[in-house]
Amino acid sequence: MQKIKSFFTTIFHGLQLQDNLEGMKAYRIYRDVRFSKDKSPYKLYRSCSYKRATEALRGGYHLEITPNGSFLAVGFWQPNKDDLFRVRKEIEFDHGQFTKMATLPALVEHWNPLQGEQLKTAPKGFEKDHPGIEYLRFKQFLFMQNIEDNALFDSKFGPWIVEQFKAIKPFHNYMGDVLTSNLNGESIL
Repeated sequence: MQKIKSFFTTIFHGLQLQDNLEGMKAYRIYRDVRFSKDKSPYKLYRSCSYKRATEALRGGYHLEITPNGSFLAVGFWQPNKDDLFRVRKEIEFDHGQFTKMATLPALVEHWNPLQGEQLKTAPKGFEKDHPGIEYLRFKQFLFMQNIEDNALFDSKFGPWIVEQFKAIKPFHNYMGDVLTSNLNGESIL
């Protein structure tokens, strides 16, 4: 327990050198079995999330370690209704800029393409034939990548994670700017 928390803390400090973080949350190993058919008391994975500080810095970082299934995830998981609408309005207004930020060369080099739950058609109030429809349908805005088990034991694993997280910062900053401004581009903070 102490070793994994120390490892998560090391990642936190490395990430803090390049981004303003509010804190980290290492998730407990115990499962909530009250409403589950599977009554095994422990999770088979360890995970940690890192939250960016202040209302202006949006988005998050997540690391999950499990046999044959470790991964990194970054972005905006389950944005609230107002945030989702604001991002969609930005895509509707300037889908070219959103596309540019979601496909930055450094981002593409380190991460898989944008992922997340999507609607089957256009969201209510948006045109079905809008040029940015591929992004308008998203309900989450995530970048993920799998981690091979042997990479977990490499001495360069911690610094590698920090480099992966560094590549997402421009997208996080762009989304933070969108979510802290109105449709006229004026700050709402």
